[in-house]
Amino acid sequence: MLALRLARGGHPLTLLRRLLVSCATAVVGFLLLAALSHALAHPQQSGTSLVRLVWCLAPLAAAVQFAAAVARTDPGSRSPSALDAAGVGPARIPLLAAVSTAMSSLLGSAVALVIYLHLRGQVASIPFDGAAVKLLAADHPLPIAATLVLLCVPPLVAAGAAALATRPGMLPATAGAGATAGGGTGTPAAEPGAHGEATGARHERAADYREAQSLRVLPGPLPASVTLPWGAAFIAAGLATETYASRSPEPLSLSAVLSNSAPGVLGGWLLTVLGLVLAGPGLTQLCGRLLAVGRPGAVRLLAGRVLQQEAVRIGRPLGVLCAVAAGGLAASELYGASPHDGARMFGPLALVGAALVVLCVTASALTAAAESRAARRPANAALAKLGAPRRLLRGAAALRAVVICVVFGALTWAVGQLAALPLTT
Repeated sequence: MLALRLARGGHPLTLLRRLLVSCATAVVGFLLLAALSHALAHPQQSGTSLVRLVWCLAPLAAAVQFAAAVARTDPGSRSPSALDAAGVGPARIPLLAAVSTAMSSLLGSAVALVIYLHLRGQVASIPFDGAAVKLLAADHPLPIAATLVLLCVPPLVAAGAAALATRPGMLPATAGAGATAGGGTGTPAAEPGAHGEATGARHERAADYREAQSLRVLPGPLPASVTLPWGAAFIAAGLATETYASRSPEPLSLSAVLSNSAPGVLGGWLLTVLGLVLAGPGLTQLCGRLLAVGRPGAVRLLAGRVLQQEAVRIGRPLGVLCAVAAGGLAASELYGASPHDGARMFGPLALVGAALVVLCVTASALTAAAESRAARRPANAALAKLGAPRRLLRGAAALRAVVICVVFGALTWAVGQLAALPLTT
């Protein structure tokens, strides 16, 4: 009931994010049901049907990542003081996030089922002059158990990812979180009298100390820097595996790669994707260090400090976005080498799945950027109180965006070209 009340009384932007989660889950559910239709229509091609089902994992992973990002920015999971007043402690926040995400995802699965049945002609007359009858195997009976299992997979996985993303220690601290009626930060209200005034003064000094800690010039621990060498190692291993597996008298076609005729190439691509995801936080932190090297000005120092502090939060979504863009670049190179062969692989369902992946990873990166901006709001307010001009903050934000786009754009182009090179020569 609490999750339903939070969903009903949420901010319009929060409701829009949850609606987008429902839409993403609906598309994933429809793709899973389409794979089931192919298996019903072609029982003798079990291998091809299995490949189609496995390729649905990419849209599923993108939708789950987006659902987890939305759960992290949910006001319910970022307001521990309000949840404490409602009797929900920090240990129950993951359960609340999982239930809210499951509700949105179940709505998407229901919409997917209605659209799927409508296109098969089982709800009303067959639309589009029966164009989807053959694609969705409308002349075969639909197994109820398999349909329900496939439709329950996205909500369950999304709910589990939301619970993991909001477990204690994963959510960033926000200003005012845990504030009490007395104006303190997570402490009881000060009592009246001299003792209350002294307690309030100590609370104010503690708040000032925490605010100063958030504005330190020197960075704190660097957990993201550990992932950069591992990411580089995985990228190199993936490219080497792909190069070794693609050795053949003739270049491999795009259909051969996507139909799992060359598992070594797909394995190399997966290693490369994992390397890009791991390298994202470390590369973001390295960009921040390079911006703050030497004797930086206020703009460079602030931009570099923010990139180092927010490396983990924005680095992982940027790494995923970089991996998807590099994969799309490599696929476009292969498609250009054999357009007729590649056209057979890119049907309407494949294009829908690819579009969903691109939109979900882009939305996840934007959501992470919004979360980072919300986490920096107290520090920006403190800088404004100290007399920092607004153009300083805008200049630092623009500098961060330019550096991130240049570095990750160059990495995407390089990895995409190197991934396609062994298959086109």
